[in-house]
Amino acid sequence: MRNLILFGPPGAGKGTQSAFLVGHYNLVHLSTGDIFRANIKGETELGKLAKSYMDQGQLVPDDVTIQMLESEVDKHSQAAGFIFDGFPRTTAQAGALDSFLEGRGETISSMLALEVPEKELRSRLMARAATSGRTDDADPNVIQKRIDVYNAETAPVSDHYRAAGKYKGIDGVGSIEDITLRLMAAIGD
Repeated sequence: MRNLILFGPPGAGKGTQSAFLVGHYNLVHLSTGDIFRANIKGETELGKLAKSYMDQGQLVPDDVTIQMLESEVDKHSQAAGFIFDGFPRTTAQAGALDSFLEGRGETISSMLALEVPEKELRSRLMARAATSGRTDDADPNVIQKRIDVYNAETAPVSDHYRAAGKYKGIDGVGSIEDITLRLMAAIGD
């Protein structure tokens, strides 16, 4: 089973690149953002709680995120593998994901980290707000808060996978096609 973490700051292109990788490798895409939005739209208790944090540009607490993610993984018991997009966001989540997968006899194959300068991230997020209707992408203060939270709390997760020899940094600037080719070269096969 191939389990990949597509990692990077908000606006790095994780969702865009996941779409290509899912089709090429026959994987299930698990985006915590999509999972959160589905729970928010469905007005589940976990969704309401997640929304209260997201509206402030803060990370959703680990226990809420992990419960949602495990539920989604369990829905796809016959999957050839997963792309985890936007998860793990903390070292505690990385440990919880590793433990959860180990309990299923699986592991993370690699962390593919899209590396994009902050100025480019801000530009991409503002452009996405104009086309997607995502309110969390429209406010420059919320965007900066999300980038700051990523740098302070999420970026250190890469050390967890570096230590395990599973980290692969990928240049996330250029055409969508060029970035996809870089990712595929890092994955192999």
